[in-house]
Amino acid sequence: MAERVIEITGLRKSYGDLEAVAGIDLSVDRGEVFALLGPNGAGKTTTTEILEGYLVPTAGRTSVLGHDPAMGERDLKQRIGIVLQSTGVDKFLTVRETIEMYGGYYPRQRATDEVIDVVGLGEKADSSVRTLSGGQQRRLDVAIALAGDPELLFLDEPTTGFDPGARRNAWEMVKNLASIGKTVWLTTHFMDEAQYLADRVAVLAKGRIVAQGTPDSIAGRDQMRTTVRFRPPAGAPAPPDWGQTPTGDGGFLLEAEDATHVVHDVTGWAIEQGVSLEMLEVSQPSLEDVYLQLTGGEGGEA
Repeated sequence: MAERVIEITGLRKSYGDLEAVAGIDLSVDRGEVFALLGPNGAGKTTTTEILEGYLVPTAGRTSVLGHDPAMGERDLKQRIGIVLQSTGVDKFLTVRETIEMYGGYYPRQRATDEVIDVVGLGEKADSSVRTLSGGQQRRLDVAIALAGDPELLFLDEPTTGFDPGARRNAWEMVKNLASIGKTVWLTTHFMDEAQYLADRVAVLAKGRIVAQGTPDSIAGRDQMRTTVRFRPPAGAPAPPDWGQTPTGDGGFLLEAEDATHVVHDVTGWAIEQGVSLEMLEVSQPSLEDVYLQLTGGEGGEA
């Protein structure tokens, strides 16, 4: 059986009359990349800070590596790494000096060169922190969290504010963490990020878990119908009735359980008519589609 690294049962956290976390249950196994999804204000950071030991829950039970994080035990702190949404380090130390300094605070320090390689800062190893770009500074944050060779790494919205290139680089860094056996707890509101990185996801809305599972199966996504869109050229004969609906731009939309046969019918008809389709698009419901359905389209500050 898989080893449980995180177990949460009936977790609640209230601030006066506001219930930020309203009774959630979930677990994370060793070696998983687990993503907690939700709009701003859904309770992601509150849940994460309870697991990290920064907050005490109002009710419920939490276990992290077999410990109650609220107890603040040294043994637990030595076995986890934390990447906060924002951090501050000495700007005049080099990348290597910074990692070595933080690694020295732990009884089991990971080799500095290996950490630098995992986070992709080899070319900046001997550069001062103040010369790093925003994306490189975020990589350094992860390197600091890795310096003590943790078993479990918390990443709280690690790519917020990144440009597309920096985000992709950060994703590869997280993949590297998984490849060396780390368990990763990731909070994010980027659906493509969760789709690419996570083994399992849970969607949090207004303090409650509304769905959890693999990115492909969550909320029955793997069984949802595929959408086929096509548009014949102007003047082409009307297509047969396959159950399609007009889209208003001269095109048509079909929902199908078996997209292969639908596409075969559409393209076969176009070939028979001697026309080329101006547009043919086959798409399955994305994780973002499911997320918006589960959260009622909720986004921004709750």
